Amino acid sequence: MDLNMYIREVPDFPKPGIAFKDITPLLLHPQATKETLRRLLAGVPGNIDKVVAMESRGFLFGMPLARELNCGFVPVRKPGKLPGKTIKQDFDLEYGSDTLEIHADAIASGDRVLIHDDVLATGGTAEATAKLIESLGGEVVQFNFLIELSALQGRKRLNGKQVHVLFDY
Repeated sequence: MDLNMYIREVPDFPKPGIAFKDITPLLLHPQATKETLRRLLAGVPGNIDKVVAMESRGFLFGMPLARELNCGFVPVRKPGKLPGKTIKQDFDLEYGSDTLEIHADAIASGDRVLIHDDVLATGGTAEATAKLIESLGGEVVQFNFLIELSALQGRKRLNGKQVHVLFDY
């Protein structure tokens, strides 16, 4: 199945000059989403304790990955969206800056963590998420993405960790 046909490019979104890779056409097709999940799972190493995914598109496949791996799911969100005690990490994006938060009790010391998001661009979001996990005592085993925008060289910010990607643009 050619999953590339389900990735739509939207020019000048969210800002002029950005060519946004839109996965919503993929989400419209059950067989395409099943195949996407199968391919994501095929690249995951064993013994994962938690899948951590970033708001909001990371949740789309992050939760099914956790279910299939029989492990916990941890959402990472923008400030003020999680109840209870959180920790935060500021970071830079290709088109600005932002902050992410995680529940302070979401990761136990020694947890083996798979980080999942839809796109690896400059690596800022993934790097910030890894810092949150590591500050809580977790070990980032792998980064998992649907799409990598390789020209932006986001892998350089991931400290040589294992990266699994389905689509490289």
